[in-house]
Amino acid sequence: MAIATTLENFLKAHHVAYDVVTHPRTMTSMQTAAQAHVPGNRLIKSVVVEDDQGYLMVALPSTHRLELGRLHHQLQRQLGLATEGELAGLFKDCELGAIPPVGAAYGIETLVDDSLLQGGDVYFEAGDHEELIHVSGEQFRNLFADAKHGRYSDHL
Repeated sequence: MAIATTLENFLKAHHVAYDVVTHPRTMTSMQTAAQAHVPGNRLIKSVVVEDDQGYLMVALPSTHRLELGRLHHQLQRQLGLATEGELAGLFKDCELGAIPPVGAAYGIETLVDDSLLQGGDVYFEAGDHEELIHVSGEQFRNLFADAKHGRYSDHL
């Protein structure tokens, strides 16, 4: 499988310069970081949550876990994790577990953990379990300039 078409079109439309990093098939973000030889704190994972107002995506480092209680408090919303069935319907051109953290490409608001806004290059899923998108820190910050950000996670 190649980069998800929806993601690829979005990145091109927003003039985002990126590279594709190929790695052996993995099933967890920590395995992906190791196999792709990238720092775990610079590999972004996405967590999709939902409530009666709709879906939200939270982008955080693969070395962190989403603090759902903190998210509830900060947003004043009772959010729960989206189900695999919901994810399959929302991200039709992606494999489960390999959803890119670019919710805007799929019409989903994305929140960005503050820890990702500091530092250099970042990597994220391309839509399958064998490729990552690599962008500069500047490109990442520009791409998410209008996204809400906050401290949504803690280190594992």
